[in-house]
Amino acid sequence: MVGGLVDDAGIVAERFLVREARLLDDDRFSDWLALLRPEIKIRVPVRQTRTVGTASEFSHTTFHLDEDRYSLEMRVARLATDFAWAENPRSRCRRFVSNVDARYRTPTDIAVDSYLMLYRTRGDSGAHEILTGRREDVLVLVDERFHLHSRTVYLDQTTLPVSSLSVFL
Repeated sequence: MVGGLVDDAGIVAERFLVREARLLDDDRFSDWLALLRPEIKIRVPVRQTRTVGTASEFSHTTFHLDEDRYSLEMRVARLATDFAWAENPRSRCRRFVSNVDARYRTPTDIAVDSYLMLYRTRGDSGAHEILTGRREDVLVLVDERFHLHSRTVYLDQTTLPVSSLSVFL
C-alpha cells in the first residue's frame, strides 16, 4: 500500500488520467488546476520529420506549448472573461486516454506513459479536429493524493491540424 492506495502504479495512474480528462472535458478547469503541482511544467515539443538514424524527431528548444503554473492559471482565468477569443465559442472536447504504462520510481513518484486522442468540435459546424500523441507524465503523491508534476506531449503530427492549440492536452 502507498498512501492508502493500491500498490499498482498502472491502476493509480489510469484513474488519475481518466479523472483529469473528465475534468477538462467538462470545463472544470479550476478543479483541474487543483491536480497540478506548483512546479508543474507542460511541454509540447515541435516534431520534425527526419531521416532514419538521425537526431530526434522532437525539438529540444522549440515548443508548441511550454507552460508553467502561472501561465496555466492565467489561461484558466482568461477563459472566464470575454477575452478568450480562441475559445469563443468554447471548444467541445473529448480526451481519450489509453495504453497507460506506469511504474513507481519511488513510493511517492510514478512515471507514466500514455496515449492521448483529443477530439474537438466548435460552434454549429460539423467539422472536427483530432490530435493524437504520446504523453510522458510524472505523478507525485502529496497529502495522500497524486498530483501532476510534469508532462511532455509528443504529438504524432508535424503540422497541427487544428485552428488553434487553445485547449489543454
